[in-house]
Amino acid sequence: MIKVIESSEIRKLFKSGDQILTGGFGLSGAPLTIIDELLETDITDLIVVSNNLGDLGQGLHKLFIQGKIKKAIGSFFSINREAVIAWSKGELEIDLLPQGTLAEAIRCGGAGIGGFYTKTAVGTELAEGKEERVIDGERYIFEKAIKGDVAIIKAAKADRLGNLVYHTTARNFNPMMATAGKIVIAEVDQIVEVGELDPEYIVTPHAYVDYVIQSKYSKVGSEFVESR
Repeated sequence: MIKVIESSEIRKLFKSGDQILTGGFGLSGAPLTIIDELLETDITDLIVVSNNLGDLGQGLHKLFIQGKIKKAIGSFFSINREAVIAWSKGELEIDLLPQGTLAEAIRCGGAGIGGFYTKTAVGTELAEGKEERVIDGERYIFEKAIKGDVAIIKAAKADRLGNLVYHTTARNFNPMMATAGKIVIAEVDQIVEVGELDPEYIVTPHAYVDYVIQSKYSKVGSEFVESR
């Protein structure tokens, strides 16, 4: 299987209604090129699992503006004022999860675990409608595992087999999302030959990765700029 493909080829891998796992914390570790390719499709009603919905005019915010996102599952949507307004009007569904709960739910999805019990959010509005148990005298709520039809992730380097190396804080949700998607597409800054990556630095083994594309963005200072 040839894993390194042109970015435009990934458009056929998505369909309307997909649940998409999207790496990134703000724009750090966000697969900006892949998101741009989704803008060129006619798919709709996406369920996006992500820490947040991008920054103003960048990343997932573009998909939101285009009306492709039906539901968002994540932790920090308040930084996107338009998304909060859309939610208040009933135009966007939001499942709000504490950040640690979100991370663990995705990890469970990749590990084949159905869910877990946590004390986080017990007694709050976030616990409404969720199963509660008392364990060793303390209250816990049950959180289901999260999996995706497609996981779109960002790494610093990949070899042609799809082994991935991450750069600092880009190693946020990306490694666990790579285990929890039926299809996994990695956007990388650099593609090298097999054997060039130090095995000690490989975080995501190639067995988890279906496709690799070259990123069209580079970081200039604190900004992500599309290459021309």
